[in-house]
Amino acid sequence: MDMKKRIHLELRNQTPPDVKELVLDNCRSNDGKIEGLTEEFVNLEFLSLINVGLLSVSNLPKLPKLKKLELSDNRISGGLDVLAEKLPNLTHLNLSGNKLNDIDILEPLKKLDSLKSLDLFNCEVTNLNDYRECVFTLLPQLTYLDGYDQEDKEASDSDAEVDGFDEEDEEGEEGQWSAALNTQSASWTSFPH
Repeated sequence: MDMKKRIHLELRNQTPPDVKELVLDNCRSNDGKIEGLTEEFVNLEFLSLINVGLLSVSNLPKLPKLKKLELSDNRISGGLDVLAEKLPNLTHLNLSGNKLNDIDILEPLKKLDSLKSLDLFNCEVTNLNDYRECVFTLLPQLTYLDGYDQEDKEASDSDAEVDGFDEEDEEGEEGQWSAALNTQSASWTSFPH
């Protein structure tokens, strides 16, 4: 499904200003760009664009209340300078699984004063010597990098929560489904054939 259609479906008879959370994971973007998302989404706090084929965030609209942005498993290799201008209140940014291969690419994130958590799992940049030290030096406002602080302490559950959006809830639901499926398949296999 393309991104514009998905946004239309996700609105569910709401107007864009009513929407606080928008999940567009696994839909397709044409030309590797964000489509159908406009500045009308003034109250959007959580945006998830996981695995949508993005090459760039250059045409991201201004979203002044956005706090959490999920961009993992795309093909973004730079152009992060627009984030500070368009998402001034961003606190959590997930860029895992993108084509980020150099610390310098992250430099524009210095302008995101509210940024507390940055995830770069499965990006080439994580293979560089002293990667964590370099990122924490470059981005002193960060509390967590890849889920851990400078002393390698894992983020607590309360730190993972962003104004009512709790990452643990999502994982918990998946875990419950998985457990339910395992229980169901176990009961099927114990049935006499």
